[in-house]
Amino acid sequence: MFDLPGAYVNELVELAGRWNVRPAEILKGLPVTPAQLADPTTRVPLRVCEAVIARAHQLTHEPALALHVGTQMRLSSHGFLGFAAMTAGTVREALELACRFAQTRTSAIELQLYVEGDTASLVIEEKTPLDGVREFVVLALIVGIDQLGRALTGRPLEGVGECAFPEPAYIKTLPLRDVLRFDRPAHRLVFPARELDIPLVSADPVATQLAREQCERELAALVDAGLPARVRAALTAHSDAPLTVIARELRMSPRTLKRKLADHGTTFSTIRDDMRRQRALLMLDNRGLSIGEIATKLGYSELPNFTRAFRKWTGVTPIAYRERAR
Repeated sequence: MFDLPGAYVNELVELAGRWNVRPAEILKGLPVTPAQLADPTTRVPLRVCEAVIARAHQLTHEPALALHVGTQMRLSSHGFLGFAAMTAGTVREALELACRFAQTRTSAIELQLYVEGDTASLVIEEKTPLDGVREFVVLALIVGIDQLGRALTGRPLEGVGECAFPEPAYIKTLPLRDVLRFDRPAHRLVFPARELDIPLVSADPVATQLAREQCERELAALVDAGLPARVRAALTAHSDAPLTVIARELRMSPRTLKRKLADHGTTFSTIRDDMRRQRALLMLDNRGLSIGEIATKLGYSELPNFTRAFRKWTGVTPIAYRERAR
């Protein structure tokens, strides 16, 4: 079952108090109580989250609730993962921790960090269709990650947020419109790669190690929960390696790796193609690279093969994507 931590839902319920909406009004008739939301171990099914979000919108009459939730996002809501990120040495280390241990918080979303040349992206991937909660969850995450980054570095961070859904009408009236893009191929934050080296003001190596160890224990408690992420990490270290090489790197047979990935509802080819897609999006933003050079870097021996793959991923050709981005 796909779900979200009760702490995330609790932030929305508490936020509604600004509009004089009581928790009991939002949760009336739903299979969750304020006491349960205050429990760090509570998980709320996506269908219940959708009902809570819909009722919060109805009672507050505020269409931009997701942005308000993102603005007030707290690291403490992310458990030991939040503590690990807060005490990391740099932005890169904090994001790498978030990517590795995101599944200890929710099975519905995966985070992936990509770096190509001078540009980096943090991708928010839906592990199950978020449907009615997509707009809310993605916008809250994008704004929340940006806010947490500002708090942890003590400075504004550069970059833009991209969403793979149409622009909500209420965005047009907000200042954030300048840093949010819609109808894009993926949900992601795109920013200069140099930002990854910014030190965090609350860095504490000892605390980070303690928090990381706890996160590792939580991840280990989820049977093979981190396997797709481990495959991505292995593919990053061994660029475009075949399944046999990656299976050997993960100390299992190719057949076992295929079976375990199937249990996660994915395949080796799907993971590899998704990584290629995200790298392609970043490289196409770099106008110093030709389309042919990008195809070669991604392992395509023929340009038409890359063009067909990119059209399959995004619905447009690499040239059309680059021109639209302009």
